[in-house]
Amino acid sequence: MMLRGKRVAAIQDISGLGRCSLTVIIPVLSAMGVQVCPVPTAVLSAHTGYDEFVMRDLTDYMKPALEHYRRMKTEFDCIYSGFMASEEQIDHALDFFRAYPGSLKVVDPVMGDGGKAYATYTKELCRKMGELVTVADIITPNLTEAAILLGEEYPSAPMMNTQIKSWLVRLSDKGTRTVVITSAELANGGMSTVGFDRESGSFWRIGNDYVPAHYSGTGDMFASVLIGGLLKGDSLPIAMNRASAFTELCIKTTFSYQVPWTEGLMLEGQLPWLTGYQELSDYRKL
Repeated sequence: MMLRGKRVAAIQDISGLGRCSLTVIIPVLSAMGVQVCPVPTAVLSAHTGYDEFVMRDLTDYMKPALEHYRRMKTEFDCIYSGFMASEEQIDHALDFFRAYPGSLKVVDPVMGDGGKAYATYTKELCRKMGELVTVADIITPNLTEAAILLGEEYPSAPMMNTQIKSWLVRLSDKGTRTVVITSAELANGGMSTVGFDRESGSFWRIGNDYVPAHYSGTGDMFASVLIGGLLKGDSLPIAMNRASAFTELCIKTTFSYQVPWTEGLMLEGQLPWLTGYQELSDYRKL
C-alpha cells in the first residue's frame, strides 16, 4: 500500500494581489508537510479590499470537481472551507462535507471583522453560513463572526471569562466539537485566542500581544496552522499556541516594515519557523 502524507481539500478563493485565502493556505500547510488540494471558488486579480479588481466566479466548477474526486476515490484527511460568495457555494461546501464523513471538517466562517459583517454578507448568507457551521468538527470564527452566529451584539467592552465561555459553549451546542475564537479582548487577559473542546469540557486561552494594525489573510493563516498542527498530532492547546505564535510573528514582521494592510502578512521569510522545533507552552486554562 502506498503511503502518503496528510491531504486537505481547501474550498477557498484565490487572489493575485494581497496574501489571503489560498495564497496563504497553500504555502503554510505545505511547509507543515500537508498537501493542499485547492477547490477554488473564485479567481481574483486582487482581493476585495482593493479599490478595484477583476474576478471570475467558479461556483460551477465546485460540483464537477467533487464528482471527479469521488470517481477517483480520492481520500482527504480534512475538508476546510473559508470565505463563501453565495448560498450556492455553501451548498457545494456542504456536499463536500457529506461526501467525506470521516474527514476532519473545518469551517472558518468568514463573514466580517471589527464588529461588522462584510458588505457581501446578507442576512440570508449569514444564516446559510450558520448551517455550514452545524456540520463542522472545528470552527474558527473571530469575535465578530462569533457574535453573528449567536445573534449577539458585538461586545463594546472587554469580555469576562464567564461570558466568553458561554459563547464558546453555545457555539459548540450548534453541533461542532471544537470552537476557537480569535481576537477576543478579555477583561483579565487582554487580547486572546480562546478555545473549547466539547468532548473533554476543557477551555483554553492563548495571550496575544497587541499590534495596532490589521492585515488581510490573518484568519486564513491562523486556521491553516491550527489544521496543520492537529493533523500532525498536536493537542488543541498546542495547535492553538502554534497558530497564534506563527501568526503573531508574521504580524510583527509585517508591521515593522509598515506594509499596507491590503498586501497581507509577510509570511515568505517566516515559513522556516513552521518546519523547526518550537517549545510551545504559552497556553493556559481559561
